[in-house]
Amino acid sequence: MRLRDKTVLITAAGQGIGRASAVACAREGAHVIATDIDEALLAALQEPGIETHRLDVRDSAAVQALATALPPLDGLFNCAGFVHDGTVLDCDEAAWDFSFDLNVKGAYRVARAFLPGMLAKLAAEGGSASILNMASMASSIKGFPRRFAYGTTKAAVIGMSKAIAADYVQQGLRCNALCPGTVDTPSLRSRINAAADPAAAERAFIGRQPMGRLATVDDIVPMVVYLLSDESRFVSGQALSVDGGVTI
Repeated sequence: MRLRDKTVLITAAGQGIGRASAVACAREGAHVIATDIDEALLAALQEPGIETHRLDVRDSAAVQALATALPPLDGLFNCAGFVHDGTVLDCDEAAWDFSFDLNVKGAYRVARAFLPGMLAKLAAEGGSASILNMASMASSIKGFPRRFAYGTTKAAVIGMSKAIAADYVQQGLRCNALCPGTVDTPSLRSRINAAADPAAAERAFIGRQPMGRLATVDDIVPMVVYLLSDESRFVSGQALSVDGGVTI
């Protein structure tokens, strides 16, 4: 049980990578606090070891209230995010602001609210704790067409992760960024289905993966568990790609 006796909070845990990560962490012995803005998705997440809470990571007061109500965390996975489709010319200020508010400021709000408890627990008990932020291969790692706002925000997430790692490395807190390739999730399917030619859109997504297929959540979750576990106790400040060879 790689996460035995650890308390782990995961945002956007209602579906996709977040949900699969919540289930995997619980099965590895963690007490998982699964949050999402969609209460119906949370209601369907019935697994031993998981408690659910509605949370909008864009609501600072709600984030702080939850941090005050919960016990200190050992692990935090900031998974909530949004993919804006378009170039700089397609991205008006409202889309830009929303992307940053959710993808970057959402992770900032959650980390800032829960970090004091994590540090206090480390000071009292020792050991290690981990913050994992969802970034992407579309970021400072690599540029992709029509991912202007998304790639910019995910580059910011990598920078934020490195900054947190540098500030707290001597207190036993690690922080890393996870950079997946194209993952077959409900979010991706909604973007494919919204395309003028969904079949062509799916072929294009698959075509940019050298392994010739989309990732599944099961390809990503092992890295999540590793980075939240003590197995990664000497890994901090890294942007770790699970991208099917896109960035070879």
